[in-house]
Amino acid sequence: MDATGSNLSYLDPARREPWASFIEQIDRVAPHLGQLSRWIETLKHPKRVLIVDVPIVRDDGTIAHYEGYRVQHNLSRGPGKGGVRFHPAVTLNEVMALSGWMTIKNAALGLPFGGAKGGIRFDPRSVSRPELERITRRYTSEIGIVIGPDKDIPAPDVGTNEQTMAWMMDTYSMNVGGTASGVVTGKPISLGGSLGRREATGRGVYFAAREAGLRIGTPVLGARVVVQGFGNVGGIAARIFSENGAKVIALQDAETTIANEAGIDIPAALAHVAENGSLLGFAGAKRLSEDDFWQLDCAFFVPAALEGQVTPARARAMRAKIVVEGANGPTTPAADDILNERNILVIPDVLANAGGVTVSYFEWVQDFSSFFWSEDEINERLERIMTNAFEATWQLAQERKVTIRTAAFIVACQRVLASREQRGLYP
Repeated sequence: MDATGSNLSYLDPARREPWASFIEQIDRVAPHLGQLSRWIETLKHPKRVLIVDVPIVRDDGTIAHYEGYRVQHNLSRGPGKGGVRFHPAVTLNEVMALSGWMTIKNAALGLPFGGAKGGIRFDPRSVSRPELERITRRYTSEIGIVIGPDKDIPAPDVGTNEQTMAWMMDTYSMNVGGTASGVVTGKPISLGGSLGRREATGRGVYFAAREAGLRIGTPVLGARVVVQGFGNVGGIAARIFSENGAKVIALQDAETTIANEAGIDIPAALAHVAENGSLLGFAGAKRLSEDDFWQLDCAFFVPAALEGQVTPARARAMRAKIVVEGANGPTTPAADDILNERNILVIPDVLANAGGVTVSYFEWVQDFSSFFWSEDEINERLERIMTNAFEATWQLAQERKVTIRTAAFIVACQRVLASREQRGLYP
């Protein structure tokens, strides 16, 4: 950002991360696309970038301004789909990259969506609940020109939740003059949300880990697991690992890092976070240094925090057998290469954390039909879609002798660019 807080300089090479990581991933897959590679530049240019001012009256009567974004990366295969992030580190660069990864993720899973993402740069913990509602509603009004049930469907992400989606749905509905439940997913059940949505991303991480472990002889039962990030994704994933016989030996959140070689009581840790807001002070484990955290011997390492956490230095230190990316873009391309050289299997975000958007798809379909499925049906459909996508990607990786990430990008890019070619350019 420049001195005014603007992100208009996002194309400055010195400021391109994490968009630069996404571009490098696209460049790496280009040689595998055959004649479709002539369309590759499509994926390097977001279709639409919206930057909005979000002004509100604060509780003390002062006026505050926040910068918000909605990026639609690609809409060739359907309406945009992607979360909304409330975080003090949100930048246009980050939102562009996240929207690109959503394009790849949706295509890799075979979902009829394009990629989109949004965010506002602020700390939601620093404002009151009424202020948070005003920020959310004003942001929704500002981006209302580009979202809609058949245009672009937001969902929760870091710093947002079911209540955020309820405010967004209500604001959009008031502005269009009728209830539009399908404009967002991840809503409360009472407003057309789907059973199983809250746990879907963490559950999908577990499915991806299980499938990877089965293929390299590393079963979940009895496995040592390390989780970075203990929010909705990391917390749920840790719980499901534990329920299936794994031993979660270390956790890290924004406040602290803890470990217990005998295994952490995950329900107790979740209860502690619900009451205190973080893992800090949890009595069931000891504090651990960050350096030691990245060097723990484990079967599964789950980075489920923010992007760019697995750096080359950390990749050289890691002692995991399988890295399962619960976060979006947690591993830099250089770190990816190091993990591959060290024979550490990486299950990329575009497969591993696709459970959330898959159940968001179910929610969107249910809202259109006004016919809702049971939670068992949701989980069965989620497991089937994720395991089928994993198997197809795994087989392609073996045939092409490429990493799982490259295979996932091959599958996704072929689908997106074939759609682009078939639709043609207008005018």
